[in-house]
Amino acid sequence: MSDASKPAGFYTLKTLTPGAAQLHKLSALLTLLLLVFGFALASPAFLSVNNTLTVLLQTSVIGLLGIGMTMVIITGGIDLSVGSVLALSGVITGMSVKVGLPVVPAMTLGVIAGGLCGAFNGFVITRLRIPPFVATLGMMLIARGIALQLTGAAPISQLGEAFGVLGNGALFRVVEMRENGFPRVVFPGIPYPAILLLIVAIGAAYLLRRRQIGRHIYATGSNEEAARLSGVRVDSAKLYAYVMSGALAGLAGNVLMSRLVTAQPSEGVMYELDAIAAAVIGGASLSGGVGGVSGTMIGAFIIGILRNGLNMAGVSAFIQQIVIGFVVIGAVWIDQIRNRP
Repeated sequence: MSDASKPAGFYTLKTLTPGAAQLHKLSALLTLLLLVFGFALASPAFLSVNNTLTVLLQTSVIGLLGIGMTMVIITGGIDLSVGSVLALSGVITGMSVKVGLPVVPAMTLGVIAGGLCGAFNGFVITRLRIPPFVATLGMMLIARGIALQLTGAAPISQLGEAFGVLGNGALFRVVEMRENGFPRVVFPGIPYPAILLLIVAIGAAYLLRRRQIGRHIYATGSNEEAARLSGVRVDSAKLYAYVMSGALAGLAGNVLMSRLVTAQPSEGVMYELDAIAAAVIGGASLSGGVGGVSGTMIGAFIIGILRNGLNMAGVSAFIQQIVIGFVVIGAVWIDQIRNRP
């Protein structure tokens, strides 16, 4: 029977059973706990308050990118541009602050710039019918080139203390002054990036599971033809996912550049692989239709803890790249096994 002759009801949605999805998430959670246990045995300082907060800071950027990537992967696409968009958005924010714009409006411009990059990806994919891999690979080069051209490949510094509040500030931080006049941190507080990640994760999970656009995103990735025949505006769902991916990359760029208190046009290289790995480790399927925010958060923490633990163990950055590379391959391999008939 040809596709043209199949009735709308002939098409079925491709999803994992609830039990299989929960089993995958539980296995990812178990892996996370084993990593924590292993690194804690290797170094008692691993579970210290300061190191825990460091992990939260390191994971916040991966988590923000991973949430946007999850939406794109659920539609059956991929976004290789998020690392470069992160850098471009951070540069635009830094340049805006440098010319005198207040920090909040400047960061808003950075997020908008990221969203526009995502919109361009969505337009090229849905209107020009260029495969997501090629379209976002092109945007990766475009965004990185613009960031380097705008700055002359040099970092933008002297952005002021206010610029560093988002990336370095914390809620409930307690500091007391010693008799010698120097401050002592009693409690470092909860980092603002971790709070921001939590808010974004809750909002994205609600959107995907409780709102119509979320159901359309899942339907598009499960079976695009069936979704179209059912009245779903497939192109709009894809465009929305890519805009969200770009905007969250812009937000992640603000967080990262704020931590550095400089706008670095060379930042974000290979961050797209961390985002993809976080989503796939957490249960998202590269063939579309399957995934969730909670699983992506587990995946992001697996990557963050792995990097942090290896750092504390004295493993070189080059070996870390090798380990993360194997993690990416393993995550995709598991996804392939999961989707075999």
